[in-house]
Amino acid sequence: MVVKRRTKNIRRTTGKGGNFRPTKSGAGMTKKGVRAYRKANPGSKLKTAVTGKVKKGSKAAKRRKSYCARSAGQLKRSSAKTKNNPNSRIRQARRRWKC
Repeated sequence: MVVKRRTKNIRRTTGKGGNFRPTKSGAGMTKKGVRAYRKANPGSKLKTAVTGKVKKGSKAAKRRKSYCARSAGQLKRSSAKTKNNPNSRIRQARRRWKC
C-alpha cells in the first residue's frame, strides 16, 4: 500500500488574492503570502519589506541595509536586459525597499 503525502505549495500568483505583488506595485511578497509561507514552514522568520521611514541603526534599518546589499549582488549577476529594465522585478523590489 502506497501512502501519498499531501504537501501544500505556496501559490505563486500575483494580482488580487495572490501571494506575490505584481511588478508594477513593487514586486516582493504580500502580507498574505508571508503568512501562508510561515504557516507552511513553522519556525520561519520571513517578514515583508521594510518600506517606511526607519531610525538609523534600528533592526529595520539593518534589515533594509542587508537586503539592499544582497539584492545589489543579484542585480549585478542578472542579464543586461534585466539590469537596464526599470520595470524588472529586482529593480522594482529594490525601489520598494528604498535601496
